[in-house]
Amino acid sequence: MKISKDELIKVLAQFNPWWRKETFPNLPIWRRACFKDLFNWIHTPPAPRAVLLSGARQVGKTTLLIQAIAELIEKGVPPTNIIYATFDHPIIKLAGIDAILEAWREREPQTEGSEYLFLDEAQFIKNCGTWVKHQVDFSKNRRIIFTGSTMPLIEEEQESGVGRWHTIRLTTLSFYEYLQLKQLTLPALPEVISLRGLFNLPQQDFSRIAEIAVPYVGHFHEYLLRGGFPQTAQVENIVQAQRLLREDIIDKVLKRDMTALFGVRRIVEMEHTFLYLCMHDSGLLDVSKLCENLELKRPTVQRFLELLEATHLIYRLQPFGYGKEILRGKYKVYLADAAIAGAVMLKGKSLLDNPKELSNAIEVAVFKHLYARYYRHDVRFTYWHGKKDHETDLIAQVGSEIIPFEIKYRNEKHTGKRNLTGLLELCQNKTIERGYVITRSLNDFGLLENLPSSINTHIMRIPAVLLCYWMGKNELLENDFFD
Repeated sequence: MKISKDELIKVLAQFNPWWRKETFPNLPIWRRACFKDLFNWIHTPPAPRAVLLSGARQVGKTTLLIQAIAELIEKGVPPTNIIYATFDHPIIKLAGIDAILEAWREREPQTEGSEYLFLDEAQFIKNCGTWVKHQVDFSKNRRIIFTGSTMPLIEEEQESGVGRWHTIRLTTLSFYEYLQLKQLTLPALPEVISLRGLFNLPQQDFSRIAEIAVPYVGHFHEYLLRGGFPQTAQVENIVQAQRLLREDIIDKVLKRDMTALFGVRRIVEMEHTFLYLCMHDSGLLDVSKLCENLELKRPTVQRFLELLEATHLIYRLQPFGYGKEILRGKYKVYLADAAIAGAVMLKGKSLLDNPKELSNAIEVAVFKHLYARYYRHDVRFTYWHGKKDHETDLIAQVGSEIIPFEIKYRNEKHTGKRNLTGLLELCQNKTIERGYVITRSLNDFGLLENLPSSINTHIMRIPAVLLCYWMGKNELLENDFFD
């Protein structure tokens, strides 16, 4: 379909008010933790690469792009050398990337300096990966920044894209970011530079920190209900926030993107698969049982799981080990945000009254915070399955070091050895210097003592609210929080 150049220029002008020297309307001052990394790659890239900002719908990718544009202009980049285009818009999508760039340069001739191309929802660009590769290889004066909430190009064109783009994965808001967005006034928690540093705290500090953190707990539970999506985080009514989240996931991702981008025609079966995952969140996935319950064939389910992962709705973890241990093991599946399961099932606040579901939500939140902080580093996340169905929820492999995390959010009081059979078995079988038990009560905080003499592991109990807060806050820092 042919789009007239006048019509295209009119649409582009609406998305690029800086061409008219206008200010940015309603642009948030507050920035996500990854803004610094994003802007460094845009303004002073360490290598000649494009930048891919990847993440689920409604996590704030567009806002980050506009904030980066505002920062470039503030640093003296000519506004006419910057273009923003969202390929979610029907006119822009139909016109195509080449017509857009031609219209841009017809309206705003290039001035001295680099060109900055901000391409939102780039999965709708035809042969996007090939186009970006060509631009990086042959248009050295252009800096390409593109986003995607569903990126088939990564799967299909990974080999050709090697060395052509740097990927920044934007997860949903951390608990710390959620508090900043809500502009809540809470007592200041002490700085904790690393997880290892907790072992050096004197005993009296654990009690002091627990007392300061009391006002945080209610907000943490509300964070689990609303989720880490900026839009729903600010909706006053929790039920309404969950409805918005459900509509974004079910209607826009499952019913639209899956069809438009991946050619999925069996949308009902796809939706049922996702609902099944919501009902078994943070658990081991028995694919055979899923196939039996939904009357689907295994290749169909495997494809659905791959697509749900490609659209940033789930994470899949392999079991800890090598070779046959992995091949024979089941995946552990996490939803992208702790609030998704409750929102999709429209459960309101009932999550807080169900210890099992609340514990599952905490496990999702803990994994999401760890993943957001460390996906860029050489950290591999797995889980461990031992004898008699003993399990350790989450393992971070940092080089040769194994760091286990066990979530015990159902316990109201102190977590003891009898609650940690799987973790203790893992520590006995492997060389593990330290591990962490994620607890519910603020008083369940401190070093786990009186371990068996056969275990040479230091184990720290840390309340989930504190771990997620510190993990989110330290995402702003350059240090390695694991150290």
